[in-house]
Amino acid sequence: MIVNVREMLLEEVGVVIDYFHESGAEHLELLGVDPTRLPGRVQWRQLYETDFAQPIERRRSLLLLWELDARPIGFSSVDKIVYGKEAYMHLHIVEPGQRQSGFGVACVRKSVEIYFDRLRLERLYCEPNAFNVAPNRTLQKAGFQYVKTHRTVPGPLNFHQPVTRWVYARPAG
Repeated sequence: MIVNVREMLLEEVGVVIDYFHESGAEHLELLGVDPTRLPGRVQWRQLYETDFAQPIERRRSLLLLWELDARPIGFSSVDKIVYGKEAYMHLHIVEPGQRQSGFGVACVRKSVEIYFDRLRLERLYCEPNAFNVAPNRTLQKAGFQYVKTHRTVPGPLNFHQPVTRWVYARPAG
């Protein structure tokens, strides 16, 4: 089985939109997502069209597609980008049968390389819901360092929740 991580094309953003719109209430709650905050499918696609048209230095997000044997199994995205400094990563396995299979760690490691390269980052943060064990374990196994657990609203789709902040810093040298 071959795991591949690459930048998502605009015509592939439906993977993200469908994932959130087709996930059940229980899964969205585990993610800390408030379904009433999801943009409509057309509006969401238009937001991505606008963002994809920007130069990388001015993008609000960068999306990566995770593939297993050339089939999409998940994706990662970053937001809160300060080009040349930092960004906040999100990670999702869209195929329930592929969750907790170990592919996430490999995909996160490859995603980190791409984000650091494309966005010239010094630090990459991730703040999964503190009660969602899988991404917290994945981040630790992928080399992220624990920073703290605190309550916040991590993004525009989320409700107020406890999150665990992890950081990956550019290696010295």
